[in-house]
Amino acid sequence: MSGEAEGLPPGAPGFRVWALPGMPEVRPGDDLAKLIASAEPGLVDGDVLLVTSKIVSKAEGRIVEAVDREAAIDAETVRVVARRGALRIVENRQGLVMAAAGVDASNTPSGTVLLLPEDPDASARAIRDGLRDALGVEVGVLVTDTFGRPWRTGLTDVAIGAAGVRVLDDLRGGTDAHGNPLSATVVATADELAAAGDLVKGKASGLPVAVVRGLPHVMVPHAMGTDGEDEGTRGMVRGARDDMFRLGTSEAVREAVTQRRTVRAFTDEPVDPGAVRRAVAAAVTAPAPHHTTPWRFVLLETAEARTRLLDAMRDAWIADLERDGKSAESIAKRVRRGDVLRGAPYLVVPCLVMDGSHTYGDARRDGAEREMFVVAAGAGVQNFLVALAGERLGSAWVSSTMFCREVVRDVLGLPEGWDPMGAVAVGHAAEEPKARSERDAGAFIEVR
Repeated sequence: MSGEAEGLPPGAPGFRVWALPGMPEVRPGDDLAKLIASAEPGLVDGDVLLVTSKIVSKAEGRIVEAVDREAAIDAETVRVVARRGALRIVENRQGLVMAAAGVDASNTPSGTVLLLPEDPDASARAIRDGLRDALGVEVGVLVTDTFGRPWRTGLTDVAIGAAGVRVLDDLRGGTDAHGNPLSATVVATADELAAAGDLVKGKASGLPVAVVRGLPHVMVPHAMGTDGEDEGTRGMVRGARDDMFRLGTSEAVREAVTQRRTVRAFTDEPVDPGAVRRAVAAAVTAPAPHHTTPWRFVLLETAEARTRLLDAMRDAWIADLERDGKSAESIAKRVRRGDVLRGAPYLVVPCLVMDGSHTYGDARRDGAEREMFVVAAGAGVQNFLVALAGERLGSAWVSSTMFCREVVRDVLGLPEGWDPMGAVAVGHAAEEPKARSERDAGAFIEVR
């Protein structure tokens, strides 16, 4: 409410916000300004209208048939910023960074999805101009949509399109109440207005339009009473140069490396095969000698495949231990300790291939050649484990397949030249790993 409205002392700063009742169901081709005007909103100069993007999209025919919502997201995506399982944070065609490119499957008939308006600023201008023609008032208009936010749980509405509203209030160069200079304060006024409107519109109440009254200072100077244009929301989108988290590569890599831990107990929750394939894509970017690609990853996605391999490996291990003269009790204990692979819902067998390696006919040089390929295989597996950690999947790299390579190749039907380099158990950790003991990096460094 404004300072002059009931409930506030005279002169007290404030504003009033309310949802506009009486809006009909919006259909493609509808004139939103006329629909709003017909709801008798009682608008006055200086009001700000907050319009949910869903009805703008419907009026502009941005409803598309989509059996697969993911395909619609692909079509609207310019750049994938982050991905975790099925969730994608992307930059969309409007330049907005948001979940699922803004493609919405709610409040639309089954089998269809809503895309965001192609140009939300233009949509806001059209509504503002239409209300001026219909009602003779100069108002500001914000087109709003729901966003999640980094570092914060929960959703809020933000402005994705604007007309006649000062979307940012740049306070830099001023001073605070104590006289301290303000050097970094830019207030997202349009987003604050959008969030205020969402408090009265709600998400499922059928009230897609709200009005804010009592904040004339948020109107764009010289736009009231003129046909002048304003910047809209373009200035609210942080440019690539100033976006510290555009890629987040160094921060993300450090976090994933730190979070990579050996996990030996897993829940029954299924593993997303797509997450594993994305981890393989990261694995094969590792360095390798002679421009080769010495990695192969065998994915054991069925329980039958995992059991068949592990049973054969267990039998081979028991035979080895018996040849070593181990007692039955000792053998049983060792086999139990090796059950980490059997308890995982997903197994991966990384293999080394020597295609492209050089043969020198000299034991020393040929031995070094193989070592280079083994190192490259290890780098690929490390990439794989770190990428799994980035997908919030636990893993344990176990060496056991290296001790029975012929058995593994036979069971999995692998070529003779594929050398299994252990096995990776993959799954969701059953419990938080214990704190890692601190390691002083200096203890591992020698400087010459």
